[in-house]
Amino acid sequence: MSLFSEKTLLITGGTGSFGNAVLNRFLKTDIGEIRIFSRDEKKQDDMRHEFQAKMPDVADKIKFYIGDVRDLASVKNAIYGVDYIFHAAALKQVPSCEFFPLEAVKTNVIGTDNVLTAAIEAGVKNVVCLSTDKAAYPVNAMGTSKAMMEKVIVAKSRTVSPKKTKICCTRYGNVMCSRGSVIPLWIEQIKSGTPITITEPSMTRFIMSLEEAVDLVLFAFENGESGDILVQKAPACTIETLAKAVTGLFAPEHEIKTIGIRHGEKMYETLLTNEECANAIDLGNFYRVPCDKRSLNYDSYFKNGDAKRNILTEFNSNNTELLDVEQVKEKMLTLQYIKKELEEMGMEY
Repeated sequence: MSLFSEKTLLITGGTGSFGNAVLNRFLKTDIGEIRIFSRDEKKQDDMRHEFQAKMPDVADKIKFYIGDVRDLASVKNAIYGVDYIFHAAALKQVPSCEFFPLEAVKTNVIGTDNVLTAAIEAGVKNVVCLSTDKAAYPVNAMGTSKAMMEKVIVAKSRTVSPKKTKICCTRYGNVMCSRGSVIPLWIEQIKSGTPITITEPSMTRFIMSLEEAVDLVLFAFENGESGDILVQKAPACTIETLAKAVTGLFAPEHEIKTIGIRHGEKMYETLLTNEECANAIDLGNFYRVPCDKRSLNYDSYFKNGDAKRNILTEFNSNNTELLDVEQVKEKMLTLQYIKKELEEMGMEY
């Protein structure tokens, strides 16, 4: 953790699943301070007490800031003296963004612009923003707002020297057992004795752990260039496979009920569009999509094209590695949340 030695890290939306994962990973290292910026004082108070109880010797490294990314002044107040930022604040639920799209714009687009504006003004050295697979070929309000967020990130990266502030973006799929995700919902349905509900059995989704999400952000932090979008080569599975893995661990033979696709859902998710693959750089376990550094010279767009294209094609949850039930169960058993739930239910693993 030498890069973070005695440094100050700000996490926007820091009371969420990602912020908790970062605290668990970083708090006992030589990092100087971690600032949690969010608008929910109850979640901040819960987090404060949790880490005071489980990491009392280092809990004083956490500083809490009440504010909202929609409010530039509150962001500026929290950003003074910050070295690095992980920007995780967002509206993430597809159905709620469908019904309240302007709220998604205010948080995901304008909020991101506020964070980057404040970061550049304050001379923050490195900002990593978190995006989603739903930003590629978006069909819903959440994905569209995140796609616009990415455009803001790339545009901002062109206006500031990377020697002053480096700005990168990570794009990843569903994080297993994150707040509001489907696995905790299914476990609650099993506990209550009701059928677990799935939308469409053949629907595919990328899956990754919170630790892998943090790994991607750290990879972007260390290896990304300003304006980059970085993607991990994540595996995927069908919704039916995921449901069978959950019931297999918690309640074999438990009923699985299909309810149909909800507002704004896709049959599969895309992490890299075909157009992005034209310029994507294969980094082994990751893809890097560099920023288009051309100037705003419209004449060149009409006269000059690129005859060469990368051999990659669209990278989506249908053409990546598809895991079977046993592989998904094995992946789930690496998660502390799953282990804790199984122990509380008296199940062996």
